Amino acid sequence: MTDDALSYSRPGRFTSLDAAQNQLVDGLPDDPVGICAVVQGLVIQPHDATAAGVGDDRIPEKNIRPASKLLAVLTALDPSPLHDGRTPDKRVVGTCRHFTTLACAFLRARGIPARARCGFGTYFREGHGFDHWITEYWDADDQRWVRVDTEHLGKGYVDRLEDLAPGEFLTGGEAWTRYRAGLIDGQRFGVPGTDHAWGPAEISANAVRDLAALCNREMLPWDEWGRMTAAFEGKTGHDYDQLIDTLAETCAEDDPQALTDLFGHEDLAVPEHLLT
Repeated sequence: MTDDALSYSRPGRFTSLDAAQNQLVDGLPDDPVGICAVVQGLVIQPHDATAAGVGDDRIPEKNIRPASKLLAVLTALDPSPLHDGRTPDKRVVGTCRHFTTLACAFLRARGIPARARCGFGTYFREGHGFDHWITEYWDADDQRWVRVDTEHLGKGYVDRLEDLAPGEFLTGGEAWTRYRAGLIDGQRFGVPGTDHAWGPAEISANAVRDLAALCNREMLPWDEWGRMTAAFEGKTGHDYDQLIDTLAETCAEDDPQALTDLFGHEDLAVPEHLLT
């Protein structure tokens, strides 16, 4: 294991679990994909929750950031082992980010290097990139990061959702680099079901969220900070584009110290009020 990968085997601010929760993780499968598969039965998307009869009072669970609090809600609903099947009403309400963050918390609790990635799935609709989060774990045998679509394992969008091929998922930075090179139509990248969260501003926003995730700040998909809002309002220019260019390049190089240094930039650092 490389030192860089080893740093992702330790719990972060939003992926730390308490002692009792770590005991629950002990009962999970040994392999990383098996752990991710268990998470599929623990989280339910808000629209699916509503369709399943989950009350409106529980929908705000999607705003929970720490994995420990997600797991506390989950075990309060059903204290049975995590690998036991749960009916929809006994799952915590969340998004692809919550599937991913729980998976990372479980993997790290088992000492497996893992991290969340924020970007776009290109397999949901041809020619489009839909806002999405996936899990990466370090394969010590192959010495590489493996990308897993934790939420959609087994759903057949592509041949191997447990080991996504290059280009099937693009991080925010990867999508930004392709957009700047004219290789993708930026207007076809965004958040389904919204009118405003499409285009270059959404790509740059996910690039910033991905940097935060690489620095152990797995934010909510709708969290905005720095100059994100200004970008959506068309109030940023060449200087901000160049900053995102640097961000995309730094994320691609994957050097922990460089990522940490860049994350300290005033336009990129997550404000404390979003972390507490």
